[in-house]
Amino acid sequence: MQAHLRSLHSGQAHWQLLSALIVIVLLAFELLALHALDTTEARLTDSFLRYHAAQFPADPNIVVIDIDDASMQAMQEIAGLWAWPREIHADLIDALSEFAPRAIVFDIAFSERDLRHPKSDARLSSSLQAIAPRGYLAATVIDDAHAAGAPLRDLQHAFDIRAAGADSASVALLLPGALAPAVWQLGLDNSVVDADGVLRRYRIRQDIGGWRLPSLAARVASDLGASLPDSETFLMSWPDHGRVRYSYGQLYRLLTEQRPTMSDADVLQLDKLLRGKVIVIGSSATSSFDHHLTPLGTGYPGVDVLATAIDNLLNRHEMQRLLAWWALLFGSILIAALAWAFSRYGNPLYIGAVLALLSLLCLFAMDQAIAQLWMLPFATPLIFAWIWFLSAALVGFLRERRIREQAVSLFQRFLNPQVVKKIIDQGETVESMSGRTSEISVLFSDIRGFTTLSEMHDPQQVVQLLNRYFDKQVEVIFKHGGTLDKFIGDCIMAFWGAPIEDPNHARRAVAAALEMEETLLNFQKELLDEDSDIFNFDVGIGVHSGSAVVGFIGARRKLDYTAIGDTVNLASRVEGLTKDISRVLVSRETMIACGDATDLMFELRGSFSVKGRAAEVELYEPKRKDV
Repeated sequence: MQAHLRSLHSGQAHWQLLSALIVIVLLAFELLALHALDTTEARLTDSFLRYHAAQFPADPNIVVIDIDDASMQAMQEIAGLWAWPREIHADLIDALSEFAPRAIVFDIAFSERDLRHPKSDARLSSSLQAIAPRGYLAATVIDDAHAAGAPLRDLQHAFDIRAAGADSASVALLLPGALAPAVWQLGLDNSVVDADGVLRRYRIRQDIGGWRLPSLAARVASDLGASLPDSETFLMSWPDHGRVRYSYGQLYRLLTEQRPTMSDADVLQLDKLLRGKVIVIGSSATSSFDHHLTPLGTGYPGVDVLATAIDNLLNRHEMQRLLAWWALLFGSILIAALAWAFSRYGNPLYIGAVLALLSLLCLFAMDQAIAQLWMLPFATPLIFAWIWFLSAALVGFLRERRIREQAVSLFQRFLNPQVVKKIIDQGETVESMSGRTSEISVLFSDIRGFTTLSEMHDPQQVVQLLNRYFDKQVEVIFKHGGTLDKFIGDCIMAFWGAPIEDPNHARRAVAAALEMEETLLNFQKELLDEDSDIFNFDVGIGVHSGSAVVGFIGARRKLDYTAIGDTVNLASRVEGLTKDISRVLVSRETMIACGDATDLMFELRGSFSVKGRAAEVELYEPKRKDV
């Protein structure tokens, strides 16, 4: 059994090592190829971003002029319903040019010509020409296989593409066709949406046939001197306050209708607000349908997305993401540490508590890293670590239950079921209970004249008699908390004080011996009442107390829970001396170990020589006191 347990432990260690390697390989596959948990990782990061958004103030030099719902209402008298004549925007550009803005960026598609007012389109083209190269327009890639493609070579100047691609490359684009191509300073405004529909990243450039088309935000930031990340997209940080914004309708009236009557002080104040700014013009109006789901929530206006992207690139406030290899290294170390902890300690409760604490620390580190514009992809390694831990804990639980069941099946042969339950609850196993030195009391009970009895009666009849007798006596042993060691022919060996320590082992053993005597007498009467011719037999019961080695002893194929040592030998000798003296005898050591037992008395029956001992042994007959 011990070899089997060692095999179980070895198999458990091998399983833990193998399963850890498998989980690490799966983690690598997830981080480097599958990306199934990217959405989970991103949503956790979103929660941290929302918490820290107040720490990311918007650049005050980037201003939004918002065509909001109020502007739609206010401009009806001047421009009518949307879409307004392009000369309205031209008026605004002309008024803004007084304050020398660094850039004016339109997040508006001027794709359709105004056939009724062609001069209006020309007026806007002229105004953009006047502020060149500070005016920027949006272009959109059309995802339509049937749309006509525009040759990218013809758009090289408009997109300011410095490295030419394939001559034949073309792409379907929604271009500002209402305006003169000479004023086109273009950038793509296509959104980059993740699998869960959240806009977390912004495009820097898009490679089409070798032509690297910049996004609108990247084009503006690059022209203003920013160094751009060398990637196609970047993770955005999201300020939730501080963005300077003006309602288009109010600002338009202020700069056109009210400008001639403004005082010098008001003009000076307006100059402070607008001079040298990057101005982004777009719409947050409900009817524009230009709203996005972002980490900060729903309904984020497209004009603010563009302003935030320009802000990120100009000030290098984009989020940095730790490389997947670092997350893989962290996860591998964590899973390997868990496997080591299980093989070393094995208690899943303590290991789980440590893992939970480490998970909280990782979440705290992720949260603090967001404040420093770093995204730590630790959620995925933690998920895999928990998967391994839970699987290891489950396998360990099943293994422990298997060992407990094996222990129960073994112990029930020797012990009272209640004692077995107590042992199992203490977490004892066959291995842990072997080779202990314990203070015990050993009892031997032998049938006198059994050989003669066997010769005079049918073997089957004798076996039935023994089984009935042993059944009754084993119940007595279990009743008094004893451990049944073995049957040796017609002899019973039992002991008290192991596997559970018991300071009253001697009292219990003596009490059991006296009740076994009573059980014998009752059994004799029972046989007599049955008219059996086998009733006139007797027993001798000997008890001795002392130290002995207790545990599972035997060969690999058969183990017995037994006690060995001089204490056991002497108990057997005491039983052998009961003939012609008393049915029950105990040694002086047992009598002393009973202490001040109030229900027992001992009568000295003399000192006797015992084989293997130089000194004689004092023997006592125990009796119950009359109460």
